[in-house]
Amino acid sequence: MTGIVPLVGADEESLYGAKAVGLGDALRAGLPVPPGVALAGPVVDAIASGDQAAVTALLDGVRPLPMPVAVRSSAVGEDSAGASFAGQHITVLNVPSADDVETAVREVWWSANSDSAITYRKRLGVFERPSVGVVVQSLLQPESAGVMFTRNPITGADERMIEASWGLGEAVVAGRVIPDSFRVARGGDVLERRAGLKKFAIRSAPDGGTVDEDVAPDLVESLCLNDEQLQALSALAEDCERVYGLGRDIEWAFADGQLYLLQCRAVTVSAGAAAPATFPAQVTGEALVRVPLFSDLARADRDAIARLFTQRVFAPHETVTKEGSEAAAFYLIESGTATVTVHGAFRRTLQPGDHFGEIALIDGLARTATVTADSELVCQGITLWDFQPLVQGNPAMAWTLLQTLARELRDGSDGAQVGGPPTG
Repeated sequence: MTGIVPLVGADEESLYGAKAVGLGDALRAGLPVPPGVALAGPVVDAIASGDQAAVTALLDGVRPLPMPVAVRSSAVGEDSAGASFAGQHITVLNVPSADDVETAVREVWWSANSDSAITYRKRLGVFERPSVGVVVQSLLQPESAGVMFTRNPITGADERMIEASWGLGEAVVAGRVIPDSFRVARGGDVLERRAGLKKFAIRSAPDGGTVDEDVAPDLVESLCLNDEQLQALSALAEDCERVYGLGRDIEWAFADGQLYLLQCRAVTVSAGAAAPATFPAQVTGEALVRVPLFSDLARADRDAIARLFTQRVFAPHETVTKEGSEAAAFYLIESGTATVTVHGAFRRTLQPGDHFGEIALIDGLARTATVTADSELVCQGITLWDFQPLVQGNPAMAWTLLQTLARELRDGSDGAQVGGPPTG
């Protein structure tokens, strides 16, 4: 299947996204990047929908990689100079085997369609179906890692700003430790060293995912980079600016004594563990009879909608939807329970077979309730990007949906419930 290539072959941003193409540029320029593959947006869509040909191609593409791997988003428009999407699209670390990558890819796809990502897109004036490329890359076991700006992002001074900690760099990126910080002049002279407070390091867990590992007391406030490593980072900054241009935000790691480039993107104007592997259950048109919005549709129309659902897994206590955030997905609960609150007040508990968020498929406006997973919550979800073209191409379906909404309004539905009348 086309659309799954070694990272060095990722050269079209409209297909693979800026992150994948940036790593491809680095490899083509001879920079030290861990091995990996890039997945184009259409392939990721197919994997998320359970297309077996796409899943087989994915497995064939990732099996040659040294395991474990990290699975990262590379959505089109992500990591641009105007929008980093930092914190919006997830990275699944320490995926232990090729067979586990499918689930991780699906989680990354869903993160780009989450309420928080949709809200971020709307704030940027972008409200269209996201094209979600993915990078699958061998995961290093670094001694130290972190971030580097090739120009001071606060003062604008022409100097390198480096933050570092022990273990995986997610501790720095997520702000979970006070990292060591360094200022290095262009040319390599060290201007300042300041030790942080690094009580733990994020490391790979034996069975997948990551763990917080206590750091030895004598290392908590010890600098995790020596002068030789700072010189290597300064040289990497020069190489990145030569390849990509000035003003770069770099993620890096030292593993087995070697410096690796993990990511290089433009400095923006604003600055997990893999889910259990499960095969998506098939949503049936009959199951949609229980959803008031769909109950009056012809069976063929319900069957067509059912084919658009894909599975999404939420961790215990994870916020599924947040009141006031922008919405773009509707969910049917397959297993687990969730709590619904409105303005902080408890409304109800959702059980398997319940549903919520269907009005998001029509208006894409703000959620009217917060839904929080009580336990691991397995849902089948559909996004408005998939639903709206189906309706727009089927006038009879559209007319029936309009009649259903009119009846709900006539019956006095206020839209504030979840799992009963149509909701946002």
